[in-house]
Amino acid sequence: MSRDDDWALLCEYTQGDSLRKHMLAVEAAMRAYARKLGEDEEIWGRVGLLHDFDYERWPDPPDHPLQGSKILAERGYSEEVIYAIKSHADYLEDCPRVSVMDKALYACDELCGFLTACALVRPTRLEGLKAKSVRKKLKQASFAAAVNRDDITSGAEDFGVELNEHINFCIEAMQGIAAELELLSEDG
Repeated sequence: MSRDDDWALLCEYTQGDSLRKHMLAVEAAMRAYARKLGEDEEIWGRVGLLHDFDYERWPDPPDHPLQGSKILAERGYSEEVIYAIKSHADYLEDCPRVSVMDKALYACDELCGFLTACALVRPTRLEGLKAKSVRKKLKQASFAAAVNRDDITSGAEDFGVELNEHINFCIEAMQGIAAELELLSEDG
């Protein structure tokens, strides 16, 4: 499987631009962590890119991610990839997060969505965004209210990364694809 294959599968099942961008952001963070930790960047990137590909069609638990898992299996994706994607759903009790990749996906998923929300309300978008301002937004329950703050904090803790460092790391990863995410500064 190539990244082009992964992208084609994602686009087959996901029409929404914002959900596609979310998966691209998580892919960027996962690839960056794979590089940092000496893991397989292609596998980690694939997990990040495909983790929500079925969400638009099957948003309700446990259909998401179980429907997607069936599709991935039918298309020949590895059990490692399928398990990591299933493990990002808290409600699948038979899929606890065990590998470092499982934990990384969970740690990056909600945070990347929250970082996007933070960037969208800033004229400079991702440029200059820092953990301190993200932490302030985390305390505002009305801001990006659908994002589960506990998932962000417990995800970082379970992954074994300090939250501020994790936030800054994911921001930096997303900055690398800011144009693709349409999160470049309004001036630039």
